[in-house]
Amino acid sequence: MSVVYFIFQQTMFFSIPLLIVALGGMFSERSGVVNIALEGIMTMGAFTGILFLNLTGNRMSGQGQLLIAIVIAMTTGVVFSLFHAYAAINMKADQTISGTALNMFAPAFAIFVARIIQGVQQIQFSNTFRIESVPVLGSIPFIGDLFFKNTYITTYMGIAILILSAVVLYRTRFGLRLRACGEHPQAADAAGVNVYRMQYAGVIISGALGGLGGLVFVVPTSTNFNATVSGYGFLALAVLIFGQWKPVRIMWASLFFGLTKAIAAAYSGIPFLNNMGIPSYLYKMIPYIATLIVLIFTSKNSQAPRASGVPYDKSAR
Repeated sequence: MSVVYFIFQQTMFFSIPLLIVALGGMFSERSGVVNIALEGIMTMGAFTGILFLNLTGNRMSGQGQLLIAIVIAMTTGVVFSLFHAYAAINMKADQTISGTALNMFAPAFAIFVARIIQGVQQIQFSNTFRIESVPVLGSIPFIGDLFFKNTYITTYMGIAILILSAVVLYRTRFGLRLRACGEHPQAADAAGVNVYRMQYAGVIISGALGGLGGLVFVVPTSTNFNATVSGYGFLALAVLIFGQWKPVRIMWASLFFGLTKAIAAAYSGIPFLNNMGIPSYLYKMIPYIATLIVLIFTSKNSQAPRASGVPYDKSAR
């Protein structure tokens, strides 16, 4: 049973950042803007958040420090995503090229600034954020061991973001307008919706969640940041497509890909896998092979928002 708990907890560590970032990408694409820059946004959010943890490690610790780092990471993600929003919405630039440029810029910027500040690009931090057991809830048989022991506050944030995203997208006027802009922006404009404003809102939300996802990815799985999020932004795009741009489906896709990442990263802690004698590099290939296989069989039936990736020109209406 301890192996089951271990696999589940490792899966959550990898699934939650995927879920958060994919939901961010969902808001952007639902507004009509493809956000290929999720990888770069994650990198920038992780960089500023981890840098804060590094610089304040001697004076702060625990959940308060982590919450401040979360705010910093989300703010960084918002600011960085505005470059993509301006290029895609105001300049009518190719959204794939704009996002790719930001993906190339982010790690170079993180390495450059880190070397200026501390002489090396790898940023160390002390992980004082793991919750060994949530009071009362951690004592619940089975469920307590799964959800409320050896966990992080970010896990509960991810679940809350999922619920909030579903409510906002399908139960609010904002969500209705956002979906309209991603499907029929001309019709939304004719109905009095400011399409540009809604697209900015979608990209900004994706920036905030992308920056948060970068920090959430690094904190439970490492004690240093080396200017990379290991392709998680691109994996989140795969989750978004596999999840058909819908919150609940994105959740299931995140759990699936999170499980493959957990097996790849923690196979040595799973006895029956460790005893099989399979080379470690094969385990590390599993998430990306799974991504390719899933996209091959599902992308044909994928139904992205109709106007996603198409610059909206109000004057051409």
